[in-house]
Formats: sequence, C-alpha cells, structure tokens
Amino acid sequence: MMASGPGGLTYLEVGATSGVLPAGYHHVHESATVGSGREDFEVAARTVLEWGMHRGAGLTVRTAAPTAVAGQDATFGLGPVTIPVRIVYVVDDPNRKGFAYGTRAGHPECGEELFVVHFDETSQAVRIEIVAFSKPGTWWVRLGAPIGRRVQAIVTRRYIRAVRASVDRSRV
Repeated sequence: MMASGPGGLTYLEVGATSGVLPAGYHHVHESATVGSGREDFEVAARTVLEWGMHRGAGLTVRTAAPTAVAGQDATFGLGPVTIPVRIVYVVDDPNRKGFAYGTRAGHPECGEELFVVHFDETSQAVRIEIVAFSKPGTWWVRLGAPIGRRVQAIVTRRYIRAVRASVDRSRV
C-alpha cells in the first residue's frame, strides 16, 4: 500500500519540485527554448497554465477551472488510462509562470511534476522547464517500469513540442 500524503496525495514530499528532488524516485529534468521575447513568454505561459500543453500532447483534460489553481483537481486521460492529479502550487512571478501537480489515488505513478516557463530579460530567451520525481504507483506500472519511463519521456517531449507549437502559431 502506498503512503498517503497530505490532502489525498499519494506521496509525502509535497512541493519538492521547487527544490532538491527526494531520493528513492526516478527524476526528470528537461528544459528547452521555445521562443524569444516577452510576447512569446506570455503565449507559452498561457499554454501551460490553461492546459494547452497537456491537450497538445494528446491528453484529454477534465477540470473545473480553465486555468491551473493551487488545490484544484484535474484528471487526464491517455487512451484507457486515467491520470488524477492535484495542483500543489502555482508559480506566478514576472519572469516565471507555471504550476506543479501531485498524484492522487488512481494515478499509475506516485510523485510530482513541475511545468514552468522562464523568461530571461537579458537574452530574451523563453524556456519551458519540466521537473519531476516519480515511482510506480500500481503493481502493473512496477511490472512495466522500463515501458513507463519510456512513456514518460515521450509525453515530456510532447509537452515541449506543444508549447513550442503554440508559440509558433501565435506568430502567424
């Protein structure tokens, strides 16, 4: 049985994507440039905060609010798999915007994932950063752990492509 975290989350290290990632989990840290300039930053941030990144990666999104809000539950679908999460914090700084969610009961994994868009005022570069820690949350994911890591890597690349595509479309 999985340890239950605060508020029905399936892990104890809530908020850890904002600092040092906890031991005992698989770690992901991906970053990519997706645009340049304040306008691209705003588009990329909206894409992340309004679930466009998830939809663009091929997930269905069910949530009560159109924008990520701390404490809000969301459920994603990927084929037959249901992926319940809760927003654990939102990043809303002038040059950093995004959010992190944690896994809820029924999620195939156990852990947290952060999606944040950065704007560098000096270089004007706009980057998406994805940071996660996770471990199998079900017996069938433990059994297929190498496949799960591959799926996670593919979906992470899709997230980045979705944000980049949104920025590119905004320029037309």
